[in-house]
Amino acid sequence: MFDHMGFRVRDLAAARRFYEAVAPPLGLHVVDNTASSFVLTPNPDWPVPFVWIGTDRPAFWREGDQTSASPIHLALQAADRGAVAAFHRAAIAAGGTDNGAPGPRGPAVARYYAAFVLDPDGNNIEAGVRE
Repeated sequence: MFDHMGFRVRDLAAARRFYEAVAPPLGLHVVDNTASSFVLTPNPDWPVPFVWIGTDRPAFWREGDQTSASPIHLALQAADRGAVAAFHRAAIAAGGTDNGAPGPRGPAVARYYAAFVLDPDGNNIEAGVRE
């Protein structure tokens, strides 16, 4: 559905440790992009679609935009409940903050199982599977 998206972080090394930990349970990869950014992608050989994560202000952003002034919500697909649980464990071990343990989510979204973790910048990162 999307080609790419991106967001800035304050500490690239901390962000990279976090995303390198949560990527494998979801079948994702962290790939070098520039000295100040990396991408999260399902295919390291053809990294599209991707999520760009970095410390630079992209050229198309306006002057004065702030890093994580309004934390984002990023939901990533998981293959099954085991992957959701593995994501949650890896995220916590990598310094993330629990924001919702693995479990069924709301009646409005039928048969959805997910977990939520805040990354080092306070962004709400979710892994979920529709069963």
